[in-house]
Amino acid sequence: MNSQPLPLERLLIVDDDPLILSSFRRSLKGRFDITTAAGAREALELVRRQPEFAVVISDLKMPGMGGIELLTQMEKISPETIRIILTGHTRLEYALEAINSGHVYTFLTKPTATDDLLQVIQNGLEQRSLRRSNAELYALKKVKDAMESVINGFSALVEARDPYTAGHQRSVTRLSIAIARHLGLTDDACQGLRMAAMIHDVGKIYVPTEFLNRPGRLSQVEFAIIKTHPTVGADILKPVDFPWPVGDIVLQHHERMDGSGYPQGLRGTEIRIEARILAVCDVLDAMAFHRPYRPALGVDVALKELESGKGVKYDADVVEACQYLFGEGGFTLSHDSAAC
Repeated sequence: MNSQPLPLERLLIVDDDPLILSSFRRSLKGRFDITTAAGAREALELVRRQPEFAVVISDLKMPGMGGIELLTQMEKISPETIRIILTGHTRLEYALEAINSGHVYTFLTKPTATDDLLQVIQNGLEQRSLRRSNAELYALKKVKDAMESVINGFSALVEARDPYTAGHQRSVTRLSIAIARHLGLTDDACQGLRMAAMIHDVGKIYVPTEFLNRPGRLSQVEFAIIKTHPTVGADILKPVDFPWPVGDIVLQHHERMDGSGYPQGLRGTEIRIEARILAVCDVLDAMAFHRPYRPALGVDVALKELESGKGVKYDADVVEACQYLFGEGGFTLSHDSAAC
């Protein structure tokens, strides 16, 4: 199937001289979607009524409203439009003033060679595209900053309710990102994993505190309630429109490669790689540090548990990356460490 050609950029040319307008039409025919206006008032009406013009080229001196005043008003209506002044005057103070004030991108002198005209238009369009990209990046940064505030709030809430796991989420986050980078995950995937790791136990806010802090063994019913926390956590996060699969990672962080995990009994690559990383880090950190029902077992014991389950319960590549970090990589765990 043949792809449809891209629509031409819309160009508005404003001049009170019909010969100038006709010349522009001939020289730019087929390169742009061209509209012409014989004066500033007509041009303003076109800008108000029609979709945004990519570029407007206006004569400097016209009866009634001049080019600088026209483009100044157009900036308020269509700020992203590239505005160019066309002048046949040798004195350019007004045009330069307009450029310095920000109302005009640049100016052209009459007569203008077609190649020069095309180059100026192309440069203006590239600047417009760059400006839009920068605006999108800024908007995305604001969204990500807001998401991080949400994540930090959830994380603090979980740790305030469960003092025995204070620092657990930060520690797991730090190790998760180290493993993810060792395995070559993209920066964007690492960012999503970081967000999920910081709140992977958020569902525990619905688990009674006495279950979490009980020094003795839990009953089957009590343990079944604790096992709901991945599902509850994913449900809590569902209304938040993250740009990463945070909810899925949280939901799957207790799944196991052989299908013995919960809540869905997923197997192998049915489990997201981020969740497979998080599962290994969660087990290691939980075993290494103190819990209400047992003393800390230490990193060596935790690494032995991961080795025994490598390729069965736990992703083999993730376990090997973890072993490397704690061996040759010199990685250490600390619940005083800030998350990456």
